[in-house]
Amino acid sequence: MAQAARLSRKEKQAHTRARLIEAAGKVFARSGLHQASIDEVAEEAGFTKGAFYANFGSKEELFLAMLDERFAARLGELERATASDESPEEQARQAGTDFSRAIAADPEWERLFFEFAAHAGRDERFRVELVERYRALRARIEELYRRRIERDPEIDAPPLPLDKITLMTFAMVNGMALEKMLEPDAVDDELYGTMLMIFFTGLRTLVQEGSAVQAG
Repeated sequence: MAQAARLSRKEKQAHTRARLIEAAGKVFARSGLHQASIDEVAEEAGFTKGAFYANFGSKEELFLAMLDERFAARLGELERATASDESPEEQARQAGTDFSRAIAADPEWERLFFEFAAHAGRDERFRVELVERYRALRARIEELYRRRIERDPEIDAPPLPLDKITLMTFAMVNGMALEKMLEPDAVDDELYGTMLMIFFTGLRTLVQEGSAVQAG
């Protein structure tokens, strides 16, 4: 009985956190990072401010919880894409297209992400927390790339260190997300996938030509 009660409390807390995260997405999108208040987030979720502080220490901490969910979803999509029997170039194209469609389905998230990224440039403690999550996600994606290369008989070794390749794809995705936010009509759902396909085709060409590329 005691174990069941503990699980019930955990489930209740998880439900509360989920509602707060959902409410924060609406409030942040409506009011922006600096104008949104914790009271407003709690009210949107149907809780008191005390319930907020029982789960999160600040708006930044709440955003990081939202980011964890988003990163987990994107990682799951990439794991599915790289597990297929398609060529690495086609897998990259599909992963890019999936990401672009996710952006199009929730454009407010990208606006919020860039707002918090700018905030990280002024708040060192928050920047460290954000970078920690970025590095953890990059490490997971780097491992996916490593596994995919090990299954490719044409590639003995990548032409660049895998951590550099992963960082390049992160830079591309952030750049594409920014372009999509600023000019949504100019960036269709296929563009990022096409860019990734060209990028990985270029890497394969370097391998086939035996080029030695040194990372800076």
